Amino acid sequence: MAMAGISANRLELLQIADAVAREKTIDKKIVIEAMEDAIQKAAKSRYGAENDIRCEIDPKTGEAKLTRVLAVVDEVENDATQINVEDAKKRNPDAKSGDMIAETLPPLEFGRVAAQNAKQVIVQKVREAERDRQFSEYKDRTGDVINGTVKRVEYGNVIVDLGRAEGIIRRDEMIPRENVRLGDRIRAYIYEVRREQRGPQIFLTRARPEFMSMLFRSEVPEIYDGVVEIKSVARDPGSRAKIAVISKDSSIDPVGACVGMRGARVQAVVNELQGEKVDIIQWNPDAASFIVNALAPAEVTKVVLDEDSNRIEVVVPEAQLSLAIGRRGQNVRLASQLTGWDIDILTEQEESERRQKEFAERTQLLMDSLDVDEVIAQLLVTEGFATIEEVAYVDLAEIAHIEGFDENTAEQIQSRAREYLEQQEAERDAKRRELGVADDMSEIPGVTTAMMVALGENGVKTVEDFADCATDELIGWTERKKEKDAEPVRHKGYLDGFELSRTDVENMIMAARVHAGWIKPEDLEKPAENEAEATDATGVGAEG
Repeated sequence: MAMAGISANRLELLQIADAVAREKTIDKKIVIEAMEDAIQKAAKSRYGAENDIRCEIDPKTGEAKLTRVLAVVDEVENDATQINVEDAKKRNPDAKSGDMIAETLPPLEFGRVAAQNAKQVIVQKVREAERDRQFSEYKDRTGDVINGTVKRVEYGNVIVDLGRAEGIIRRDEMIPRENVRLGDRIRAYIYEVRREQRGPQIFLTRARPEFMSMLFRSEVPEIYDGVVEIKSVARDPGSRAKIAVISKDSSIDPVGACVGMRGARVQAVVNELQGEKVDIIQWNPDAASFIVNALAPAEVTKVVLDEDSNRIEVVVPEAQLSLAIGRRGQNVRLASQLTGWDIDILTEQEESERRQKEFAERTQLLMDSLDVDEVIAQLLVTEGFATIEEVAYVDLAEIAHIEGFDENTAEQIQSRAREYLEQQEAERDAKRRELGVADDMSEIPGVTTAMMVALGENGVKTVEDFADCATDELIGWTERKKEKDAEPVRHKGYLDGFELSRTDVENMIMAARVHAGWIKPEDLEKPAENEAEATDATGVGAEG
């Protein structure tokens, strides 16, 4: 940008500003301000950087006006930026301390270096304005599917030209084994827009479940209109996916709506996902029914839910086992992701063998504990008595009701069960004392003598020790590996085997902290109150 002089060609100045603004899609005013900054910088180089020099370009005529601004003061400390009241009144009779006086400077002739510096200032300002425009344009588009053109591929990362900006699809956000070439049209999901030093970074993905959800939304009018809702999605990118849908209109089949006439709608999604197989499943509020649907195409014989640990056992025929598990566990893994439940799959034979083993173990436990013969122990197990506690504290009539038992027999059995439990409790208490577990540990609600022994064996011997524990330390945790085919690793807690929920353990820890004096009882009520206030404010309850 060579400029012979500011006053030389005013029309050309405006034409340049207008052309740059149109090319970069920014406000013409920003370009003119950049030119003003450039001229100011050049003028300070000419007249001295200590001077307060300002430039104004008339947006209508293109005339550039250079002025040196001086502050009117009673006592001058800096000649470059200040002027005393007496000298100021010579220029303006009404001048007083605190006013600003502008002194017009002659037009500035640009040399080669000054012109180059001015060009750099303008380019930098225009680039910053362009970045701000890009960020403001895309920051609210997170969650949209966007079309672009492959601009280049760098180490597996795909740079996409979006028209007025660039996006990036990182290698792990691409569909595996998908090949793209320069100039290919590509669709992707915007999952993050981040402002960075080198400009806004628009991160795109083709591998996330949200991308498939948006593809169905664009292909299925019922989803777009809100009649059919996508409840959850699970994907193994490039291989298989499961999507759960539900209809808010009983006359519309959600699965049929997503499949379309002769599979046209789902096929359009499959083609976009490079042939990824899609199972469309009807969502069901009943967890057992939903999980059975999610394991399709495998047939399920029986399910057993454990809501406390969020696990479910699924029993399938021997011939259906490989189909239920899928290649490398893919089917059961996707079903688990889709439903949010940990799924254990057993064959009918395995389940039968396990039940027989449990029956034998419970029978032996009752025989050893109650000193009864095998027939009586089997009768008790058959009636549903699985533990000594159940025998000891159940209503006497329930035992006497068993065929072949009378009230006298029931009393003897229950008496033996209670004696056994008292003996066990005494042995545990002695063990607890031997381990050095404090007596006041028993004052924590929910903590039993057996738990105190387990805690003592793991170094938790006082209320303060217990209060300092984390929930995961007590009930354990499951570590899920990043590798897709890796099995999750279960880490045991101090209280493993006591059938405690996370909520139970959290309440016990908070009670210990109250007992230790770390917090006050009223502090426990505040989170609940705050939660209730937040619920009232948003109008969203537990079902929301």
